[in-house]
Amino acid sequence: MADSVQIVPVKNRKELRQVVTFPFELYRSNPHWAPPLIGDRIKHLDARHNPFFEHAEMQLFRAVRDGRTVGTIAAIADRMHQEVWQEPVGFFGVFEVIQDYEVAEALFDAASAWLAKRGLNVMRGPMNLNVNDECGLLLDAFDELPYIMMPYNKPYYQEFIERYGFAKAKDMYAFEIEVYRFGPEAGEIPARLARLAHIAETRYRVRVRPVNMRDIMGDVNLVKPIYRQAWAKNWGAVPMSDAEFEYLAEHLKTVVDPDLTYLAFIDDEPVGCFVTLPNYNEILHHANGRLFPLGWAKLLWHKRNIRTVRVLIMGVLQEHQLKGIEALFYQRACESAYAQGIRKGEMSWILEDNFKVMRGIERMGGEISRTYRIYDKALT
Repeated sequence: MADSVQIVPVKNRKELRQVVTFPFELYRSNPHWAPPLIGDRIKHLDARHNPFFEHAEMQLFRAVRDGRTVGTIAAIADRMHQEVWQEPVGFFGVFEVIQDYEVAEALFDAASAWLAKRGLNVMRGPMNLNVNDECGLLLDAFDELPYIMMPYNKPYYQEFIERYGFAKAKDMYAFEIEVYRFGPEAGEIPARLARLAHIAETRYRVRVRPVNMRDIMGDVNLVKPIYRQAWAKNWGAVPMSDAEFEYLAEHLKTVVDPDLTYLAFIDDEPVGCFVTLPNYNEILHHANGRLFPLGWAKLLWHKRNIRTVRVLIMGVLQEHQLKGIEALFYQRACESAYAQGIRKGEMSWILEDNFKVMRGIERMGGEISRTYRIYDKALT
């Protein structure tokens, strides 16, 4: 019963670790859940490590029954979102719970009260921790492994969230493409895309090069203005600070594949970026959440077996968006993916009303494979 559940604010690193490790118990028998690296997740939720907290505050809560964690939630107030969008919206995330609605209700009550005390009128989520991180509730494809840096959750979460009074704010899609069918040197990509890629190189003199792993921060500095402009008008978008870019780059440089990650230039001006990650979720179970003592060695050994990739970022400056640069990115990535034995790629996430991007993916043969939803609830 609900009266046997206590909602406890997280106050120290020991309790933070209990939040991070709770999903290992919750999903223990689920082969479709990819265990994160515990150390990375702790840092991500720790204000001493994650520069997100330079413009946001968060309170984590644990639901405790008989001395055991049975649920978790985060209440998040992001000043950056309020400044950009001029709306009193707070967020919830890090939501995990046993199949007991009363526990979920108690967690939502705690997060709602925390946000309301800060003058916020709407609770939106799930966000881990904002729109630049993992976000959205998975609505389908529960019997498939998610791609790297995409959320996974229990099917009953949707019922719990909607029962509490949340309503859909926005859906997001993941598109899957069978890249291997395009053949060596991407010779079988659709003719229209091949033609656009050719135009980009010949008419507009677009030059594409792999990311320079020896000067990763130099390339990150080139990506910053592209990312900020290309995503500025997206629903819910907030700009990333320099410190957040550096934090993300530090995290990604251990997993990014330079043969699948590119910058595009016109006359030495950076005009586009394309970031693809090997889907480490395929092999994370070998590490079981820990890099040491043997987890890192196991991941390196099994990396050769990865057969899927995720396109994390593709952006082109607005004034250059009709020059075939996106098609050139697709062509180069398909060439490299085929050479590496990659079978499928996911492009995620794509807002449900971003028709321009969706049409481009569909021309490559991409199909919607997963749906994610962000919810809103008015606070009283």
